[in-house]
Amino acid sequence: MRDKKVCVIGLGYIGLPTAALLATNGYNVVGVDLNQHAVDTINKGQIHIVEPDLDAFVRSAVSASRLAAFTKTQPGDIYVICVPTPFHESEAVPRPNVDYVLAATRSLIPFVKSGDLVILESTSPVGTTESIAQVLADAGVDVASIHVAYCPERVLPGKIMTELVENDRIVGGLTPAATQAVSAFYRSFVRGAVLETDAKTAEMCKLTENSFRDVNIAFANELSLICEREGVDVWNLIRLANRHPRVNILQPGAGVGGHCIAVDPWFIVSRNEKVARLIRTAREVNNSKTQWVIERIKTAADEAQDLLGRQLVIACLGLSFKPDIDDLRESPAMAIAEKLLADGYNVVAVEPNIENHDMFQLVSLDDALHRADFFVILVRHREFIESNAKRKLADANALDFCGTLTLS
Repeated sequence: MRDKKVCVIGLGYIGLPTAALLATNGYNVVGVDLNQHAVDTINKGQIHIVEPDLDAFVRSAVSASRLAAFTKTQPGDIYVICVPTPFHESEAVPRPNVDYVLAATRSLIPFVKSGDLVILESTSPVGTTESIAQVLADAGVDVASIHVAYCPERVLPGKIMTELVENDRIVGGLTPAATQAVSAFYRSFVRGAVLETDAKTAEMCKLTENSFRDVNIAFANELSLICEREGVDVWNLIRLANRHPRVNILQPGAGVGGHCIAVDPWFIVSRNEKVARLIRTAREVNNSKTQWVIERIKTAADEAQDLLGRQLVIACLGLSFKPDIDDLRESPAMAIAEKLLADGYNVVAVEPNIENHDMFQLVSLDDALHRADFFVILVRHREFIESNAKRKLADANALDFCGTLTLS
């Protein structure tokens, strides 16, 4: 299997780790990305994203001449598509946008040959794998002679290099032969179980996993709204309730972000509007929690400004969509900070995982503690839960929307 050349299309948060892992497992890998900066950075043995241990994998793979990056698709024997799948936000129910997937598929047409594997890893609505085969067939590719399958990533940012190897994988081919061939490829580098099914089930499984999490987070976020009205400490409430042997409530936050949990449920809802009622409601609850946080901050800031008789400097602590990463995609913290800035508030941001930002003045936590009048904790970064930082933030009477000052 390792004599096969792998072409990974999309070198972002999933594609680059996948390419680097395959290369360090003995495959010859070419990576493809439209971002020239990303390509140049990778070819220097460096990385353009933040992910623990990824830099060592990329450096090793490039130095061994097993990984090279390009801006155009290269010939291979195994093609892995890891491009974004956003959605059309302007519609009443956000509809998945698979244009990048289909564009990546069309880029394979000059190269794909009999016996090749074409694997979609991008989170996609049900039926997308079939669409890939149709695009290839319409271009004259003998689809019966290749193996097309779906294998979704199931990793946690911050632990990607470990979980790519250790987590179970689901492979769903368009044919039983495709399922078996692609499963054999994943078993060559995955230590977790490789579970075989059909393409539609694999697509639906990925969406189900993230929708399940979204629904559970929505319960916690809704509890936080109720507790605010009732004068109950939601963090203490959840701690006590979770002592029940069959209860495991998640923690509330400022909303739900990232390119998975905040997006994938809409892929189900858009195709099943009449029956996906709970999934849609959970999305709406989590989106509305972000708006609630904005209003809560503005009310408290306006009251403080009236007392001081001048405009406050508001420090937003955290911009990424989850702790200890640099990923700002669909981040509720970003949405909150942007809205405050747009509404005329004087905002500085503390985001230890990025070096600069076009919109916000980034400062260190110590600088913020000296300069700001008002603090809102939006992301539970490790730098904020360190004991000395936590004490200083508690003394500053920060508004804490993610349990930084409460959770151990």
